[in-house]
Amino acid sequence: MNIAVSSSVVIGEGSSSPLTASRPGYGTMRLTGEGIWGEPKNRPEALQILKKAVELGVNYIDTADYYGPGVTNRLIAEALYPYSSDLIIGTKIGAKRGEDKSWNFFGKPEQLRESIDLNLTELKQDQLSLVHFRLMPPGAEKFEESLNAMFDMQKEGKILHVGLSNVSREQLQTALKMGKIASVQNLYGYTQRTTLAGPMGGAGGEEILDLLEERHIPLIPYFSLQTSLGKGQDKIERMAKKYSISPAQMNIVWLLNKSPWILPIPGTTSPDHLEENLKAAEMELEPDDMAYLG
Repeated sequence: MNIAVSSSVVIGEGSSSPLTASRPGYGTMRLTGEGIWGEPKNRPEALQILKKAVELGVNYIDTADYYGPGVTNRLIAEALYPYSSDLIIGTKIGAKRGEDKSWNFFGKPEQLRESIDLNLTELKQDQLSLVHFRLMPPGAEKFEESLNAMFDMQKEGKILHVGLSNVSREQLQTALKMGKIASVQNLYGYTQRTTLAGPMGGAGGEEILDLLEERHIPLIPYFSLQTSLGKGQDKIERMAKKYSISPAQMNIVWLLNKSPWILPIPGTTSPDHLEENLKAAEMELEPDDMAYLG
């Protein structure tokens, strides 16, 4: 008997406006120029990939106002606006790029409000379906103040669902006492499940997955295709060979089989790789193979 892979996950379960996202979704970070900065080398192809993703059944697209900055938001709007009724665009705020291409904390309440208004404008929306507050140092010191600002904007109607990104178990537990958390974006992939240092690293998903599953909160992992960051790459490669797929595809298959509450968002700049990534959702692993991978 094979392990059945759920085809969708609910964001905001138990709320008055839950959203159903097909698994996997699509992450847009790589659609920018080198270093996640500036316009893509091939803008027409970037627009084509977004359109193709939706045509192939993707209804969750992940972005951030600091990708580019502003590049992926504008590409999404150009390619897909007016949006279909079932399309979910999840964005992130809490960071800002410096002129030197640095990554900086931008999570004070007034800064979050500025970012929300910018996202609304760039995405041509009256309300953002899902916004993840990405916690960056020194934001941990005033985490609750910033999160309260997110809930305030939700009450104002600017945000439908509030999510978190780059949070520890303790921070998640605090947030759950403050209000409804719809989803969490943390670092998570087969060989990299815990904290990774650096400006583009962050908190891992392993330490919070059980809390999310208990509360039916999706984990939307980033960097899920970076399968060469730790031990275990050999197992992924061996299993990929057995099923005649790429290691990247097998990583997605593992995520989908790992938990029905994981919503992978693999990104790519290749139309062919996009199709390969999405085909991973059609695969099922034998129980013995899943046990082997762990």
